[in-house]
Amino acid sequence: MSRYAERTEVPSDRSRAEIERTLRRYGATQFAYGWDRNNATIMFEIAERCVLFRLPLPDRNAAEFTMTKRPGVARTESAAENLYEQAVRQRWRALALVIKAKLEATAVGITTIEQEFLAHIVLPGGRTVGEHTAPAIAAAYAGGQMPALLPGGDVR
Repeated sequence: MSRYAERTEVPSDRSRAEIERTLRRYGATQFAYGWDRNNATIMFEIAERCVLFRLPLPDRNAAEFTMTKRPGVARTESAAENLYEQAVRQRWRALALVIKAKLEATAVGITTIEQEFLAHIVLPGGRTVGEHTAPAIAAAYAGGQMPALLPGGDVR
């Protein structure tokens, strides 16, 4: 199966700029961007909610970039770098698509900002709803018991 934008030539910085323009067009009031070795991060405020997306970046040293399909045969450094950059560009295009689709769905009334971005909304403690609730959801499925989903919440 092919992946969305797997052969894109759109540079990552152009995708980031497109995301920022899209957010402005749909009413975002703040935008921030940063990165580290493992993730690129975008954060924005929309409808009085702070939203955080962490875009996992591929491992530059992974065999998918450094090794050919023939066992034990390494790619040149420039070939490995080109494949790595292609994978990064693909991820940025996918993120731009996801954000644009979520915002358009909210704009036409299919869903709401909170419904679309729920897992990425930042709670007062700095964690996202998704980071906070994922362990509780796993425990609920494992034990068949409904957990409290927010701090101080009742188990129902």
